Amino acid sequence: MENPQDIFSSNGGCLSDIVIEKYLVESKESVSHVQLACSMQDCAFPLDGTELCIWNTKDPSRQLLILRGHHQPITAMAFGNKVNPLLICSASLDYVIMWNLDECREKVLQGLVPRGTVMGSLLGKVLCLQLSPDDHVVAVCAGNKIFMLDIETQAVRAELQGHLGPVTAVEFCPWRSGTLISASEDRGFKVWDHCTGSLIYSSSVLSAYPLLSLFIDAESRQLVTGCADGQLWIFSLMDGHHYRRVARVDLRKKTETFSTRRVKSGLCSQPEESQLPSTSALGKGEQVEVTFPVLRLAPCDLSLIPNSACGCLSSENTRCVWIGSSVGLFVFNLANLEVEAALYYKGYVCGCTFRLLLLGGVANDVETASLQVLCLLASLFGGKIAVLEINPAALVMAQQCPSMGQSLSVPASSCVLPTSPLYLGIAKEKSTKAASEQRCAARNVMKDQRLVFHNKVRSSGYASAPHVTMFSPKTNIKSEGKGSSRSRSSCAREAYPVECAVPTKPGPQVAAAPTCTRVCCIQYSGDGQWLACGLANHLSLVFDASLTGTPAVFSGHDGAVNAMCWSQDRRWLFSAARDGTLRVWSARGAELALLLGKDMFSKPIQSAQFYYIDAFILLSSGPEFQLLKYHIDTCKDEIKRYKQKSKSKLICRLSTTGAVDMTSLSAVNDFYSHIVLAAGRNRTVEVFDLNAGCSAAVKAEAHSRPVHQICQNKGSSFTTQQPQAYNLFLTTAIGDGMKLWDLRTLRCECHFEGHPTRGYPCGIAFSPYGRFVACGAEDRHAYVYEMGSSTFSHRLAGHTDTVTGVAFNPSAPQKGELRFKMNTLG
Repeated sequence: MENPQDIFSSNGGCLSDIVIEKYLVESKESVSHVQLACSMQDCAFPLDGTELCIWNTKDPSRQLLILRGHHQPITAMAFGNKVNPLLICSASLDYVIMWNLDECREKVLQGLVPRGTVMGSLLGKVLCLQLSPDDHVVAVCAGNKIFMLDIETQAVRAELQGHLGPVTAVEFCPWRSGTLISASEDRGFKVWDHCTGSLIYSSSVLSAYPLLSLFIDAESRQLVTGCADGQLWIFSLMDGHHYRRVARVDLRKKTETFSTRRVKSGLCSQPEESQLPSTSALGKGEQVEVTFPVLRLAPCDLSLIPNSACGCLSSENTRCVWIGSSVGLFVFNLANLEVEAALYYKGYVCGCTFRLLLLGGVANDVETASLQVLCLLASLFGGKIAVLEINPAALVMAQQCPSMGQSLSVPASSCVLPTSPLYLGIAKEKSTKAASEQRCAARNVMKDQRLVFHNKVRSSGYASAPHVTMFSPKTNIKSEGKGSSRSRSSCAREAYPVECAVPTKPGPQVAAAPTCTRVCCIQYSGDGQWLACGLANHLSLVFDASLTGTPAVFSGHDGAVNAMCWSQDRRWLFSAARDGTLRVWSARGAELALLLGKDMFSKPIQSAQFYYIDAFILLSSGPEFQLLKYHIDTCKDEIKRYKQKSKSKLICRLSTTGAVDMTSLSAVNDFYSHIVLAAGRNRTVEVFDLNAGCSAAVKAEAHSRPVHQICQNKGSSFTTQQPQAYNLFLTTAIGDGMKLWDLRTLRCECHFEGHPTRGYPCGIAFSPYGRFVACGAEDRHAYVYEMGSSTFSHRLAGHTDTVTGVAFNPSAPQKGELRFKMNTLG
C-alpha cells in the first residue's frame, strides 16, 4: 500500500495526478468495521484498538496526537461541526468520551495527559456517532436504540426506540431544528423529533438488504440512503411531499452504463479497462458478479471546481455525492442520476481487499483555486490505514466523454449550404412556384358552360362544389360567426403568461368514441384552438379546444392512427397509421389532400411530422428517416375532382449508426432548424445535421430501454424563451422515467423518476414557456414536474385507466388548460 497504483486501477488519466497517498499507518487490530472520521483539519482513526489517533492535515509534520481513555476497542468516532472548539467523540463498549482537541494539544505541550469527558457508559456496542450542527447534542446509536446525549450536562435527553435491528447510520436535518433521521438493518429509515423523543415518520421496508448509509442534501432537500446490495434510494424532504420517493438507483447498472459509454467514446482503449470488478471461478473462467454495498456517502460539490478544469458539467449539474463501496469510489450526480467518475480498487480483483470507511474533509486553497478531497481507507483483513488525497477535477476531467467537435444548436445559426438537402428542396420549390401559379390561374378561368332553361333560374352547379354529404364542409372546424371570430382573434393576441400555475382542476371531458377505444395520440394546433387525436378504431378526430360541439371526423385509414401533426399555418393535418399509409388532410374541409401509400416504405412508419416550416415531410421507417418534398394542389378541377394531383418526392434518406430501427423521431417545425433527433432500438439517441446531410453525434446508453418518445422544447408562438432553452429536449423509456438533455453538450441534465411506467409507453410534453414538463403514468394520473426539481410538483387525477399522453395548450393555460388522454387497455 505504498503507492496509489497499488490501491486503484487506472481508469483514464495519470493516476498520480488524481490520487496521492498522504499518510500510512498500521494498527495491530483490524479497523475494517469501525466508523472512522475526518474533518477540515484532522483525521481520526483507532490505533491498536483502544487508542484514538489524530493526524493533522494542515501540518503533516506534527506528531500524531494519541488520546487514551478507552479500555475496550473503539467502534465509532465523529468530529463536531464547529472549528472552535473542535470536538471529537469516540465510543466503545465501555465509554462514550467527548474530546476537546485544542485543550488536548495544550496539555500535551505542557507534558500532561489529555483527558476527555465521559458522556455515557455501558450503552452497548456503538456502530454510529453523529454530532448536531450546533455541537450541543450527540446521537449515539447502540443496538436498535439511539441515545441523545447533552454535551454540556452529559445527560440523556431522549432515548429513541422503534427500530427492529441495529442502527447503522444517523443524520441531523440541517434546516429543521430537532429533526433526526436514522437507518437500520431492519431495511427502513425513521424520522424523529429528538427534542421530544417522538417518531415523525417511519418508512416501509425498502429492500431485502440492510441500509448502511445516509446522506442529506440541503440544496435539493433530499435524503439519500444506501443498501448493502448496491441500491440507492432517494426521498424528498420538502414540506408537503410526505417523504415521497424520488428515485431508486442500481449502482452496478449505473457503473456498467458509465463504462460502456467510455468504451464507445474511445476513452478506454483496452476492453479490460472498462470491465467491472469480478472474480473468476476456479478452472472455468466464469465471471461472478460482485456486490456494490454502499458503505459511506459524502457531499461532492463540483461547482467549486474551476470551469476551465471541468467544462463538461453545467453549473446547474454539479450537485454530486461521493459513494464509497467495497469495490471502489464513485462520483454520483443527484440531478441526472448518473455516475460521473469511478475509481476501482485494484487490490480487490487480485484478492487484497480494501474497504472505504469514510469520505470526509475538503481542503480548498483559494489562491491556487484547487480543491482536494481526503479519503480514509482501511484494509479488510489487515490493520493498514491510509489517508489519500483525491483531485476530483482531474478525476472527472479524465473520465468524462470528450466534447463534440462541432457546436450544435437547434435554432439555425448559419445559412443553408448549397450541398444541403434542405437547399435542394428550397431551390426546386422556387423554380416551380411561378409555373405552378400560372397553371393554377389558367384552371381557375371560367370556361363556357351550356345553358339550361327552367321556370326558375338556378345555377347550373358547375361553378360551385356539389352538395354531396361526403364533401359537405365541417361547420365545427371554422365558424362563420362574427362574434366568435372576434373573440378568437383577441385571444390570439394575448401573450402566454410567464408566471402561470399548473392547471390542477379537471376540465370538460368527452368520450372519443361510443365504445372503449384507445386514444393513441393527441396534439394541439399552433393557435391552441383545435385538438386533434388519433384513435385505435382507424379514425382521427378534431375537437374544439373547449371540447364543445361535434368533432370533425377524418376517416380512411385501415389501422390505428399512431401519429398526428398540424402544419405551422394550421391549414393541413397530418396522420400516420399502422396500415403503413400517411395522409395529409385539409383541416377546414376534412378532405384528403395527399396520400402516401405503404408501397413507398419498406417498414411501418414510426414517426412523421411537418418540417422546416411546412417545407418538408419528415418520417421514419425502419432504420432510416426520409425527407420528402411535397406539393398539395389546391386548385381543383370540378370535373376531375376525384383525381389526386398532389404529389411528393424523396429528397434524401439517412440511416442510423449500425442500421438499427428507429423508435422515435423529432424535429422543430415552428422555426428554421437543421437538427433532427432520432432514437434507436439499441438505446441510443442520434443527432443528425441536415445542413451537412450526415450524423453529427451519437449518445450511447441514453436509457436502460429503447426510447419511445423524444420531445423538444419548441416553445409557442405566444411565448418567448432564451435562445439556449430551445436546445433542451426530453426522452422517455419504459421503466426508466424521463431524462432532460442539453443538445450543446449531449449530456443528461436531469432525471425524472417519480411516475410509474413499467409496462406501457406513456407520453411526455413541454409547457409552452418551458417551465414545466408533463407525462402520463400507469396509475391513472398525469404528473407535472418543474424544471430543476427531481420530484413531481403536481399529480393530476381524473382518468380511469393508463394515461398514455399529455399536451399543453400553446395559447393560454386558463383556456385550454392541460389535456391528457386515456388509454383503455384490454
